[in-house]
Amino acid sequence: MTNEGSYIAALLVGLLGGVHCVGMCGGIVGALSFSVTPQRQTPWQILLAYNAGRLSSYTVAGLLAGTLGAAVLKIVPLAQMQQTLLLLAAIFMILMGMYLAGWWRLLRHVERLGGRLWKRIEPVGRKVLPVQSVPQALLLGMIWGWLPCGLVYSVLIWSMSSGSTTSGGLLMLSFGLGTLPNLLLMGVFASRLQSFVQHAWVRMTAGSLLVAFGLLMCWRAWQLSQAL
Repeated sequence: MTNEGSYIAALLVGLLGGVHCVGMCGGIVGALSFSVTPQRQTPWQILLAYNAGRLSSYTVAGLLAGTLGAAVLKIVPLAQMQQTLLLLAAIFMILMGMYLAGWWRLLRHVERLGGRLWKRIEPVGRKVLPVQSVPQALLLGMIWGWLPCGLVYSVLIWSMSSGSTTSGGLLMLSFGLGTLPNLLLMGVFASRLQSFVQHAWVRMTAGSLLVAFGLLMCWRAWQLSQAL
């Protein structure tokens, strides 16, 4: 269903999508670093705890998506389900790349749909602020992991196509690990990194690579259709 190459690919998607992550989560990560006092926890402890919480939420979401995919397998043949979900994930990936590059912002409207759930969760996260301890940072990360994001949606659909609870969780964990370098750097070099990712060439490069990856997933979906 899912091989090691898929996990590596998910990690690379997270790394490329880090440009978007800095925009979505960069503010809160920067605030975490600047709110820590020397007498208490170090910024690195806070940042690692926050990201551990965020990755745990991604993994739980992947486990749920994989479980749903496994349930669908009992009704729909494997190849047919994988083809459909891979194609849908590919479309999301292409739209995400176009959104990131500034070519077409359709995905922003999709993210707004997830905002309805986020409006219920986000006030809980605000109660944790200001973060001054590792447990607080961990809890905030677990909450922020549910922030509406088109890139997360595409990997969730991909996780569902795995048709396995374990594979779904591992795909989302791999994706989350890919986003980690950008957000850890954001915590240390907040203003510099945020300024860097605003450059048009940076966003267009990352967006183009995500579009290319989406097209590769379309080709994979076409291969599965030939096997039907």
